Amino acid sequence: MFHLLLAVIYLSFISLGLPDSLLGSAWPVMYKEFGVQVSYAGIISMIIAVGTIISSLQSDRLTRKLGTGKVTAISVGMTAAALLGFSFSDSFWMLCLWAIPYGLGAGSVDASLNNYVALHYTSRHMSWLHCMWGVGASVGPYIMGYAMTGGQGWSMGYRYIAILQVVLTVVLLFSLPLWKKRTAGEDGQAGTVQGKALTLKEIIHIPGAKQVFLAFFCYCAIEQTTGLWASSYLTFYKGISADVAAGYASLFFIGITVGRAVCGFLTTWLDDTQLIRLGEGIIGVGILALLLPMGNQVSLLGLILIGLGCAPVYPCIIHSTPKHFGAERSQAIIGVQMACAYIGTLVMPPLFGLIAQYVSVSLFPVYLLLILVFMFVMYEALVRKKKVK
Repeated sequence: MFHLLLAVIYLSFISLGLPDSLLGSAWPVMYKEFGVQVSYAGIISMIIAVGTIISSLQSDRLTRKLGTGKVTAISVGMTAAALLGFSFSDSFWMLCLWAIPYGLGAGSVDASLNNYVALHYTSRHMSWLHCMWGVGASVGPYIMGYAMTGGQGWSMGYRYIAILQVVLTVVLLFSLPLWKKRTAGEDGQAGTVQGKALTLKEIIHIPGAKQVFLAFFCYCAIEQTTGLWASSYLTFYKGISADVAAGYASLFFIGITVGRAVCGFLTTWLDDTQLIRLGEGIIGVGILALLLPMGNQVSLLGLILIGLGCAPVYPCIIHSTPKHFGAERSQAIIGVQMACAYIGTLVMPPLFGLIAQYVSVSLFPVYLLLILVFMFVMYEALVRKKKVK
């Protein structure tokens, strides 16, 4: 039963990744069809982020009340409905409307499912499960590119993903009995945390919490800014056609996917802190590759390296949360971590949209580099405060 549940969790992580890269891949075509500015992609991502922030902050209460299984099934169902709504939208305001359930669905499942895995599985499994997110995020642009180059349009790309989400929702509903069998994980930690939910004020005052929240803010800012604006950067600055750029942008997510598969093996020799530092260094090399005036191939390599560098950061920070803050507080901490990550999504990609529109899209790698430096400073502050070598 435990391994069957693991298979369901793998599918759930794929589901989390499938929609994440769709807007960035299709936006160079969508914004023209709707007659809006290119920066309006930031409005949609902001609405989604607000929804995820709200639901992430409530994840501790929701998970304690409903359990991880029900939260996951309900959330994926909401996402499926939102994506179907996207596919039938014929105006920009309809996209904004459907972005609301999309965001609300994404936040709770992300926080609840990540905490469940952090408590029940080792760092190796956390990396491989997040690799499944990368599989979804990598497949998404290809499905969108297939729909667009095949003459079906971006709406069919969204519809294909919505159908896959509906199928997963059905699987999750049938799997609900498995979630009730709370067995201790490989790292020997308890499966269920009892007690009352912590308030936001109580969470923030936990030593080290502010540092990990800011580090998460920066990581998600890098990941989402790259995912949202890589296609536009390649199209408007590098001169690559929109449909080809949509496929090339998936290299970033492929880098994340491959990197997390490899990190699962590296956990045998490296701990979470060492893997995070390694990832930060590789991200820096990838950003420098984007900055170098050495042609499109080097830029594409840069996107892959940024993806490879991002690979260990998210799962390793999540997995180390129970170790840093205790199993009884991990759901609360992870919920706020997710909220801070989505605040990064809410603020930073739209901010770059304004920079791209009013200054130059060529500043894309410079923008990423500044965020990376701040993330490094905040994570090292967490390590010093928690004395985790």
